[in-house]
Amino acid sequence: MYELIDTHCHLDDKQFAADRDAILDRCRRSGITKIVVPAIQRNNWDSVLALCSTSDSLYPALGLHPMFTNKHHDADIVTLDDYLKQHSVVAIGEIGLDYYSKDADRDRQKYFFEQQLQLAHIHQLPVLLHVRKAHADTIELLKKHRPVGGIAHAYNGSLEQAREYLKLGFKLGFGGMLTYERATKIRQLAQELPLTAIVLETDAPDMVGFRHKGERNSPEYLLDALSSLAEIRHDSQQVIAEQTTKNALDIFMGAV
Repeated sequence: MYELIDTHCHLDDKQFAADRDAILDRCRRSGITKIVVPAIQRNNWDSVLALCSTSDSLYPALGLHPMFTNKHHDADIVTLDDYLKQHSVVAIGEIGLDYYSKDADRDRQKYFFEQQLQLAHIHQLPVLLHVRKAHADTIELLKKHRPVGGIAHAYNGSLEQAREYLKLGFKLGFGGMLTYERATKIRQLAQELPLTAIVLETDAPDMVGFRHKGERNSPEYLLDALSSLAEIRHDSQQVIAEQTTKNALDIFMGAV
């Protein structure tokens, strides 16, 4: 039996309201023993904390997602600092930069990102990064603020950028996209990177893998990512499971 960690799963999402307990039971029985649940806005911090308090397999992260800057307030940074003092969390996240939309307010995103990186440094917590079309700026700000480490979730940058993240103490998250043969860039990265650099995730309910295309994603489908990664790297699932779990534990510094 494997012991796997889903390092990024939005299990608080309302799509799981009807069958969340059943999903968690299936996860436990299949060896997915720990799930990190990142928040995305001030208005879901409490629900994430409440959910994680119901199970010893769930671990909260709190943050302000770059895609929702129009819903964030400057005062949320002060509130986040207070929450980090009052509650036990395993990371600050989901945070980062997202330049995918031409209408993205890059300056506002950078403001919230830098503020949260400063909190990560103060509280000595890793960060869970969301990055699209913005790896150069993200790496620059990480070098400036030097958090203790973290995970570049759903990694989609270059191999050279991956090496920059690794130098900064980060691991790289891979999930359902590994299961698509057409995802040649992601699969090549997963093959070329050292196994010590990789952690597994689902990003459920989003980014579902090939076998469940068209369905809601679920943390129990982490096994599909494991299977694909083992196939891509020509290694056993046991070896992949053991190392990716160790990698995640290293990032979360024993908090999971």
